[in-house]
Amino acid sequence: MTKVLVVDDDFMVAKLHSRYVSAVPGFSVVGVAHSGAEALRAAHRLRPDLLLLDIFLPDMDGIGVLRELRGAGLAADALFITAARDAGMVRAALRAGALHYLIKPFNQAALHEQLRHVAALRSRLDGLDEARQEDVDQIFGTRPRGSRELPKGLAAHTAELVEGILRAHPEGLSATECAEAGSLSRVSARRYLEHFAATGRAEVTLRYGGTGRPERRYRPAG
Repeated sequence: MTKVLVVDDDFMVAKLHSRYVSAVPGFSVVGVAHSGAEALRAAHRLRPDLLLLDIFLPDMDGIGVLRELRGAGLAADALFITAARDAGMVRAALRAGALHYLIKPFNQAALHEQLRHVAALRSRLDGLDEARQEDVDQIFGTRPRGSRELPKGLAAHTAELVEGILRAHPEGLSATECAEAGSLSRVSARRYLEHFAATGRAEVTLRYGGTGRPERRYRPAG
């Protein structure tokens, strides 16, 4: 379970982000802070794995919070969630050690996408004793594609539904089984599953029966 500390000066926004996080399997909100000082105290007390960190806080900026935590030896990852669009701010966040930077406003699917990236990154690192160059390239290379980059004809809400079904079946499932679980047509379910396979979010295996073409089975990647 990835423990998350949500930091935002707006109480309602913090509540909304906490709800978004709690909807992702494997993530748990362990605390909420509304200022830099609260965030520092909560991080030392709760030892979160991940900070959802706003930049504009009433007493100090979020980048300063992350730098103080790094200086104190706390190794929590940070995902900045902010309205700050200045390129210098983005650069400063990356230099401070941010995993990624989401600009407000964004939808739930966009945050879920980044949280799944965090989970995949942690899983890959935890499974390595010694990194090969290809492992490092994958860790530092491609970021996940956002829900807004879906191919023409695919809808974000349906993509989220299908991916949720996929992740609920780590043993794998067919397009037909996915369609039944989501009340979709088989053709539609397969289009989304094939998109996830093409973008690295799903793995495909073939199950051979007695006759006919082998059945394609999909399971979540990582």
